[in-house]
Amino acid sequence: MVLSRVLLALALTLAGYLLKLLWTGHTSATRSISGPWYTRYTNIFLRFHVLSGRRIFYVDDLHRRYGGVVRIAPNEVAVADLAGVSQIHKIGSGFLKSTFYANLTPTREPGIFAMRDPHAHAARRKLFARAFSNSSLRSNWETEVRKKARLAVQRIKQDASGSQRGTDIFKWWTLMATDVIAHLSFGESFNMLELGQQTPYIDALQAALLGGVLRAEMPLLHTILRHAPFKRAQMIATADDVVYEYGAHAIRNMRSDNGNTLNLFGQMLAASDSEDKVSLTDKDVREEAGNLIVAGSDTTAVTLTYLVWAVLKHPDLQARLEEEIAELSESLSMAELEAAPVLNSVIEETLRLYGAAPGALPRIVPSQGMIVSGFHIPGGVEVSTQAYTNHRDPSLFSNPLSFDGFRFLNKSSMSAQQKAACMPFGGGSRVCIGLHLAWMELRLGAALFFRECRGARLSESTNDEMMEMDNRFLISPKGHCCYVTLRNGPSQKVPKSF
Repeated sequence: MVLSRVLLALALTLAGYLLKLLWTGHTSATRSISGPWYTRYTNIFLRFHVLSGRRIFYVDDLHRRYGGVVRIAPNEVAVADLAGVSQIHKIGSGFLKSTFYANLTPTREPGIFAMRDPHAHAARRKLFARAFSNSSLRSNWETEVRKKARLAVQRIKQDASGSQRGTDIFKWWTLMATDVIAHLSFGESFNMLELGQQTPYIDALQAALLGGVLRAEMPLLHTILRHAPFKRAQMIATADDVVYEYGAHAIRNMRSDNGNTLNLFGQMLAASDSEDKVSLTDKDVREEAGNLIVAGSDTTAVTLTYLVWAVLKHPDLQARLEEEIAELSESLSMAELEAAPVLNSVIEETLRLYGAAPGALPRIVPSQGMIVSGFHIPGGVEVSTQAYTNHRDPSLFSNPLSFDGFRFLNKSSMSAQQKAACMPFGGGSRVCIGLHLAWMELRLGAALFFRECRGARLSESTNDEMMEMDNRFLISPKGHCCYVTLRNGPSQKVPKSF
């Protein structure tokens, strides 16, 4: 009797679920847009690929099968057609950020990363833009960035000399980038390069990023983790609180007598007018400090790691780059680095193929609906673009899947479409506020590595499979490491081009 009731309950539940799917498919606002039949009814296939770290590959494959505008879920459309991408990210287009960004963080006031109100975002960005301008960074922070980049390369050399396996450059670039952005944000370095390991705060920060993705993409699973009797699960679900509380350090240094020299927030207040000051509260500083650490640590580290890996796979390119850097002055001035053609071309190509944030940039269609690349998309539908697909468009880039470090040697010959397609830092008014800092770190890190570690090789323990991209909002190498050995060191791998 009990078994019959259980079976009946299961049958009714299944029937209800199927009816819901049918109704979703019948009423789907995107039913007229091409895509796999199942995407009319459910987002479960998309969420599966999110959970497995393969969303960018899944969406890219759908674009190749269905075209530049494709339905990926009942209320979600992916756009790769360049005209549509430009329309969505154009300043004043009306395509506001989706709630995905706000869901990455707990129910607190959104920071610059998650703000949806264009006016609030413009005011906050104006405040940040001064401190993150190229001139301000060079005046106030270049010395500190240069110091940490030199220390990172020094630690790479020390670590490589004492190991048969070589040294894990992903580890050292991560420590460097995090020390840099921590110093800028909190007014004090974490000294992780000196320690050779992450602090508990960074452990919490990385857990918070994973937890944020789960909260945004799979809220039910995130809720379950909060109450799961496992320490690791609870850490992922509650790490945001640790990150938020640590923001008190940023507030303390901002409010100190010489706060304008201690961290970015102090500089912002010192340079702002009275109206701006009112808009940056202590609560805002707590939130923004954590945002900056997330945005400025793993992103730069991932890009530098893939840059070194890709160059070491191409001996001719490595020799040209090493020769170019060897001819620069001992000081490696920023003006020299900005003018170094091979170095900058290599960085551009790395950002094209291995930029740290190549995935979805979701926006909401304005309430009146919009024509995007010839398709009418109703208001309220989520549309997303991804640099991963546009950066590999064969109609724009020859041999788009191959790393060509000389591809961007002559940027003046690039077409307007090629330039529009390159969006490693996003686009429009929401382009990454820290791109000048990222370029400073990339130039210094790469130049110092290929000058100080001339003749470096990939370790035998580093293979292509472990360097495959794992996509969880940002990307990282699947193996979470990349070992190299230095000249005349053991376990060197003879590179082959790819």
